[in-house]
Amino acid sequence: MALEWVVLGYAAAAEAIMVLLLTIPGLGPLRKGLVAVIRNLLKPFLSIVPFCLFLFLDIYWKYETRPTCDTAESCTPTEHLRHQKSIMKSQRNMLLIVTALVFYWLLFSVTQLVVKIDQLNSRVEKLKNN
Repeated sequence: MALEWVVLGYAAAAEAIMVLLLTIPGLGPLRKGLVAVIRNLLKPFLSIVPFCLFLFLDIYWKYETRPTCDTAESCTPTEHLRHQKSIMKSQRNMLLIVTALVFYWLLFSVTQLVVKIDQLNSRVEKLKNN
């Protein structure tokens, strides 16, 4: 199960790096190539959305089927500690899911804005030349 979280973490990191590269000023000559590469990567990265939903359902299922430690007699201190660790890991994993989805949305939005800006700049240049 840990491999899924590693893959999601790497995907979120790759999205963050791509957003950072798109928004850094001064990369004028490289921007067109970078935008082309990122636009081609947006469709494969869309698979993150159902993957995150699957992982969210996994967290929800684990939350619903976990043993409860309501009273001190119902579980041992070791079970209570294991229960607390499980809750912390679930919260961390949920944060990773939200981060991956937000970075995908940011990457998609920023890429669309950069493409629109390039189109508008080319229109302005075309109108200036005429």
